[in-house]
Amino acid sequence: MMFERAAIIGLGLIGGSIARALKGRGLAREVVGAGNSLAPLEGARREGVIDRVENDPAAVVKGADLVILATPLARLGPLLEALWPVVDGEALLTDVGSVKGPLVRLADRLALSRPLGFIGGHPMAGSEKRGFFASRADLFEGTLTILTPGAATIPGTVKRARALWEGIGSRVVECSPEEHDRIVAAVSHLPHLVAYALAAAVASLDEALLGYAAGGFKDTTRIAASPAALWREIFELNRGPLIEMVARYRAELDRLEGYIATRDWDGLEQALEAIRRQREHLR
Repeated sequence: MMFERAAIIGLGLIGGSIARALKGRGLAREVVGAGNSLAPLEGARREGVIDRVENDPAAVVKGADLVILATPLARLGPLLEALWPVVDGEALLTDVGSVKGPLVRLADRLALSRPLGFIGGHPMAGSEKRGFFASRADLFEGTLTILTPGAATIPGTVKRARALWEGIGSRVVECSPEEHDRIVAAVSHLPHLVAYALAAAVASLDEALLGYAAGGFKDTTRIAASPAALWREIFELNRGPLIEMVARYRAELDRLEGYIATRDWDGLEQALEAIRRQREHLR
């Protein structure tokens, strides 16, 4: 038993999957949850995924030795600030947000008045589906979780957070919040933006063309089915690194377009082959 009481604020896809994994693996004696909507909370309680539900996050975190913030990005900062005075001083406090810089900097400021065992966390797992009823106990199996210690991270917090994520099946790496935000801008945020743009480009030509789409187009644009409000928040909070990656992507498109425009088919093939070899490293 790793934790006596785990408090999860937000029982959507990620929070719900963490609750299922903690329960399923016997890592927490009690799992309690809080959120804005009663339906997923009650659904989770009826399924036995959590033991107690509350509307008030402050009531849920009292007495918890693990607190996980799994709300939408826009709520994480205000929630962290509101809960900082009431979280148990010995608790492990973490989040699952996909942008780390602003939240870790806020935690470093809050720690000046009250040190806590906080560390930023980001499980690189998910789905275009959303909500508690899409959650799965095995969502984190074999996936990567990034931990982002800040200037005020208490010694030992990283070890505890690593044990948590490895306990539910994830591999763990550490980096700075700034490096994390550059990484996810490249491998997560840019692909989502590109998927939206590609779907829009084809639909703008003739929406009827979507009816002819086969596997390649569907696979490439699958993540454009993700909730717009969620990705608006992510793009807003990680604006700088994302703009840098869009510029790099645009330069690559221009390069490939140049081969086609000048009928440099040998140059195009060599470029595509080089890209194909690079892509082979992805498993």
